[in-house]
Amino acid sequence: MPGPGEILELVRSGRAVTRGDILEVTGLSRMTVSARIDSLRDAGLVVENGTDRVTGGRPSRRLEFNTARATLVVATVDTTHTTVALTDLAGRVASEDRVEVAVADGPHRTLNAIVEAARALLDDTGLADAGLGGIGICIPGPVDPDTGRPSQPPIMPGWDAYPVADHLRDALGAPVLVSNDADAAGLGEQRAAHPASRSLCFIKVSSGIGTGIILDGQVYRGADGGAGDIGHVKISGHHERCQCGAEGCLAAIASGRAVAHALTEIGKPAHSASAVGAYLAAGDPDAARLTQAAGRVIGEVVATVVSLLNPAEVVLGGMLASAPLLAGVRETLYPRSLPRATRHLSISQSTLGERAAIVGLATLVVEREYSAAAVNAALGS
Repeated sequence: MPGPGEILELVRSGRAVTRGDILEVTGLSRMTVSARIDSLRDAGLVVENGTDRVTGGRPSRRLEFNTARATLVVATVDTTHTTVALTDLAGRVASEDRVEVAVADGPHRTLNAIVEAARALLDDTGLADAGLGGIGICIPGPVDPDTGRPSQPPIMPGWDAYPVADHLRDALGAPVLVSNDADAAGLGEQRAAHPASRSLCFIKVSSGIGTGIILDGQVYRGADGGAGDIGHVKISGHHERCQCGAEGCLAAIASGRAVAHALTEIGKPAHSASAVGAYLAAGDPDAARLTQAAGRVIGEVVATVVSLLNPAEVVLGGMLASAPLLAGVRETLYPRSLPRATRHLSISQSTLGERAAIVGLATLVVEREYSAAAVNAALGS
C-alpha cells in the first residue's frame, strides 16, 4: 500500500497535486489519503494552499512540496575554482561564493576551502543553527556510483578513491552526495528546460570536455561512473599531449585549455577556459574562430554519441558554450550522422549556464534524501 513517501513523490513530480488526484491515482480511501497528507504536513514536507481547479462548485486546494523546509549546501568544483552555494530544495540560490582553489591542489585543500566557505555563508545568512537538509558536490571527473568516490579522474591528481563524502559529512554534519559535474549539469538542464525530454546529452566544454547523459529523467553513469567521458576519445592524426598523459585526446585538441593555448600563441594571453569565455563574451573574432574550429572537432565525436543514443536534445554548456561553438558542432555533427538519428534532434546552448550543476545537485540530493523509502522510514520512526 502506498505510504506517505509515495504520496510525496506524486506531489513532487506533479502527477498528483490535489487530494482528489491522489485518490484517483492511488485508489486509497479518502480517510487513508487524509491521514497520509496530514503526516506529511505535520512533518513540514508539503504545504496545501491556493486552488487548482473547481470541481462541483468547491475549490480544490493545491498540494506542493515544501521546498523551503531545509537548506542545501552545493559545491561545483571546476579545475581552477569552486562555487559554493546555499539553496532551497528546488535549487534556488540564496547565497553563494566563489573559492579560488584548483583541483590540482588535491582533495584536502579543496574540500577544506569548501567547508570554510559553506560555514561563512551559513553564518552570514543566519542559517547556521537551522541544520542542513544535505550537501551536494560535483567534480570534473568520474564518480563510482557504488562508492561515491572519484574513480581514476584523469585531471585530478590525488583524488582517486578519496572519501569526499566522509570529509564533508564529518565537517558539516549532513549527508553528502557526490556527482560528476556534467551529470549534475545535464540533470539540471533536463529538469529546468526540457522536463518532457526522454533523452538529453549535456556536453560540457570547459578546461576539459565531458558528457552528462540523461535517459528517462535519470542520470546514466555506466558500469563505474565513466559514461560520457568523451574528452579522452582519441582523434586520428592528432598527437597533442593531454593532461591525462595520453596523446590525441579530444580534450587536448578542442577544450577550453586547448583554445586558450592557441589564443596565447597568437599574442592574446589566455591561461584558462575562463579567459577564453571572457574573450568570447567580448566578441573577440580570434576567440570565436578558434572556438568554432574546436566545435567542429567536438561535433565529430558527438556524432557518434547521437548515432548511439538517439537523444532528443544535445545541450552545450561550460565556459566555451557560445554561438561559435554551437555553429562548429553543427557543421560536423549533421553530415556525420544519419538523417534518421537527427530528424528530431535539437542542439542548443545551456539555458542555466553555471547554475545548471547547482540545480542538478539539488535535484539529486532531494531525490535521495526525500525518496519514498527515506520518507516512509523517517515518518515511521
